[in-house]
Amino acid sequence: QVQLVESGGGLVEPGGSLRLSCEVSSYSAEYCAIAWFRQAPGNEREEVACWGNSDGVTEYADSVKGRFTISRETAKNAVSLVMNSLKPEDTGVYYCATTEGGSYYTSCLGHLRASDFGSWGQGTQVTVSS
Repeated sequence: QVQLVESGGGLVEPGGSLRLSCEVSSYSAEYCAIAWFRQAPGNEREEVACWGNSDGVTEYADSVKGRFTISRETAKNAVSLVMNSLKPEDTGVYYCATTEGGSYYTSCLGHLRASDFGSWGQGTQVTVSS
């Protein structure tokens, strides 16, 4: 399993913005689908955004469409998640994951499941509260 390194979580007021970053392996950066998941207390882990290396297609959960943007950081082996217009219901631990060590799918089309992702970060807390 490849270790991913996340950064950028914190406390923000409703309506504010945060940017999360995830350092991945060079293999993942070139060949894998990469996603951000989140988990709130008492809830199951859900995928919020996915980016596919093979086609550049991105997918988003309906709850974050138009507010969150996932993109590759071309200067380094990393993927970012820019979160705007944050709401209290966005609160949770955010995890970065790649399909390296899992299904090795290179596209997000078809809505990948958590089991397709074989490499995970340790998680970063995002709290949206006034």
